[in-house]
Amino acid sequence: MKRQKKRLISIVLVLVLSLGMVMNVQAVTVDEAKDKADKLEKQKSTAENEKKSLDEELNAVIKDMEAAQEKLAKKQKEIQKAEEDLVQAKVDENTQYQSMKKRIKFMYENGNTQIIAVLVESENIGEFLNKAEYAQALSEYDREQLVAFQEVVKKVEAEEAALKKEYTELEILQNDLIAKQENIQTMLSEKNIQISNLEKEIGDNAAVLQELIKQAEAERLKQQQQAAAQAAAQEAAQAAGSGGYTPPSSNHVVSGNGQFTHPCPGAVVSSTFGYRTFDNSFHNGLDLAAPEGTPTYAADSGTVLYARWSDSAGNWVVIDHGNGFVTKYMHHTSYTVTEGQYVEKGQQVGYVGNTGNSFGAHLHFQVELNGTPVDPQAYL
Repeated sequence: MKRQKKRLISIVLVLVLSLGMVMNVQAVTVDEAKDKADKLEKQKSTAENEKKSLDEELNAVIKDMEAAQEKLAKKQKEIQKAEEDLVQAKVDENTQYQSMKKRIKFMYENGNTQIIAVLVESENIGEFLNKAEYAQALSEYDREQLVAFQEVVKKVEAEEAALKKEYTELEILQNDLIAKQENIQTMLSEKNIQISNLEKEIGDNAAVLQELIKQAEAERLKQQQQAAAQAAAQEAAQAAGSGGYTPPSSNHVVSGNGQFTHPCPGAVVSSTFGYRTFDNSFHNGLDLAAPEGTPTYAADSGTVLYARWSDSAGNWVVIDHGNGFVTKYMHHTSYTVTEGQYVEKGQQVGYVGNTGNSFGAHLHFQVELNGTPVDPQAYL
């Protein structure tokens, strides 16, 4: 429909030009020809002023888009920080829960004989009451600490949800700006055609007009292709995040003589732990390059805290091994474990992939001790 409309406009302009040429031929006086030229120049000047206003409006929209993109990048970092805080909160909650289970197990296996013996050994009623009160206070402390850690988890989850909501709102704003930009660019294209045809009418080269139309059409198609590619990438990321689990395909594999087994035997180290000069950043883990679909394994036994999608980590798995050790496995094509599952050392946890913020198929393997990243190679 738009192309038909443009053809119709071109035909009308050609007719106007032809009519103008006839009028010039039939002009009775020089003054009449000059008057016509003045009118055409005024029309051209008006069109150029309108184009200038559209250019200024487009520049303002582009600045707004750049600001929105900066906010999106900042918000994504905040979401990543919230994800890390949530993992640490779950580690603290799980540690307290395991400690409380150990004390409950001790009391169950030994009955109340140990507590009674301690109380009987009291030399007087005051010491007896103090020890009884201490045992009760210890039990209450366990429960209160567990409740406190659970509240922290809820709070961090709420903060993460709020950040993701803000991120979605910023995406909507960005999409609105993109639509507004496309509308202004369409108007600019139409204004360029108008100016070009006016210039053609007063003697400009017709080839200039055709080139401008060709460039405008090519730019519009390019933007459509970029928008389609971006939408396809977003749909692919969402599809990967919503169906990340697949059954395991490998038996347990334990290799090496270190504290941890190698999470991806045979992989090539593509980036080590520490400061990286090429992007001026600190790398918190060890990148192990391997073909997509290569199995990955749990470095040690522990409880799976995370097995889900993340915009930065892709399909990732987080395991709490106790004693302050936590390992993270990122960028999987899919994972083979579920949250809350207990895994053995060398048990398969996923398949090497290229999801999230990744530039090539690899496993990002990260080791943390008491919440601080450490060099994984020291434990393999």
